[in-house]
Amino acid sequence: MPGDETERLAALARYRILDTEPEQAFDDLTLLASQICGTPMALITLLDADRQWFKSRRGISVTETSRSIAFCDHAIQQRGVYTVADALCDERFRDNPMVAGEPRIRFYAGAPLVTPDGHALGTLCVVDRVPRTLTPEQEEALQALKRQAEAQLELRGKLMQLTEALAARERVEAERTRLIEQLQLQLSGVQRLTALVPYCSACQFNMVIPADPRSIATVTDGVTELLRERRWTDAEIMGVELAVQEAVANAIRHGCGNDSSKQIQCILTCSDTGDVTVVVRDPGAGFDTQGVADPLHPENVLKTGGRGIFLINQLMDEVGFSDGGRELQMRKRRGVADAAPG
Repeated sequence: MPGDETERLAALARYRILDTEPEQAFDDLTLLASQICGTPMALITLLDADRQWFKSRRGISVTETSRSIAFCDHAIQQRGVYTVADALCDERFRDNPMVAGEPRIRFYAGAPLVTPDGHALGTLCVVDRVPRTLTPEQEEALQALKRQAEAQLELRGKLMQLTEALAARERVEAERTRLIEQLQLQLSGVQRLTALVPYCSACQFNMVIPADPRSIATVTDGVTELLRERRWTDAEIMGVELAVQEAVANAIRHGCGNDSSKQIQCILTCSDTGDVTVVVRDPGAGFDTQGVADPLHPENVLKTGGRGIFLINQLMDEVGFSDGGRELQMRKRRGVADAAPG
C-alpha cells in the first residue's frame, strides 16, 4: 500500500466517522447539493481501504459499495471537481455495474473532502441518470458546499475530542475527590490515634468499625482472643467483654444515632503488668459526664438512662471520659498472682 494511502486511511480513522448514524448537518448539505445541481442523487462518501461508505445519501438506498467500482476513488486523486459527463461514453466506467445496472449512473460530479493536512477522505458528489454537465455557478456552489462538509467534519472531530477531554477530566476529578475523601478519613484516623497516644504505648489493636450492632462481635472477639493469649480467666474475660460490648453499644446507639454510615474507633492496650486498657471513641455530640444519674437510686429505677455507664463502672477498675463524653477510657487491673507466668 503506498505511503500516502496508508497516511490517508490513518487520517480517516482518526475522525471515527465510519459506520456512524446519519446526522442532520451532513444530510442538509446533500439536500442542498441535489437541489442546486438539479440531480436526483447526492452523496457524502468516505473511502475506506476496500469500500466506499455513504455518510449521507439522497436518492440512493444502499449505504456502501465496493471501492473498486467507486467513481469517488477517481475523484479523490485530484483537488478540483471531478466530472464524468456520460459514463457510457467513458471507457473507465461503461462496464461499471452501477452504470450498467442500478442506479444507472450516467453523470457524476464529485468534489474531494480534504483534511487540513491534505488527505482526501471522500467526496461530496452529485449523480444523475442522464448525461449532462454543471454550469459554472453550480460547480462553484458544489465547491462551497464541499467546504462546508469539510468544516463539519472538523467541527465533529473537535466536539468529539472535547467531549472525551471533558469526560476524562470528570473521571480525574472524581478520582481526585475520592482520594481527598480517603486522605481526610485517614487524617481523621491519625488525629484520633494521636489523641490516644497515652493509652497506646503497648497497643494490641486499633480497630475502626461501622456503627452497626453486628460489628460489636468483631471487637469483643478480638478482646477475648487477646486476653486468652495472656491467660486471663474466663470470669475476668467475661467482665471485660461485657464492659466493651456495653461501651460499643452505647457509642452506636447514642454517639452515632444508629447510623451505620458513621464509624467507631476501638483501641486495646496491655501493660507490662498485664493490665488492659480499652478506649472507645464515637463521632457524636457527646454528653455531660457529670450529669449521669445513678440507675439504682429509687427515683431512677424505672429510667433506662445511665445503666450502661453504671454497668461499665461495676465491671472495670477505672472509667473515664474525655472530649465531651465522646471518648471512653476504661482499665481493668490484674492481680499479681494472676499475672505471674504459669
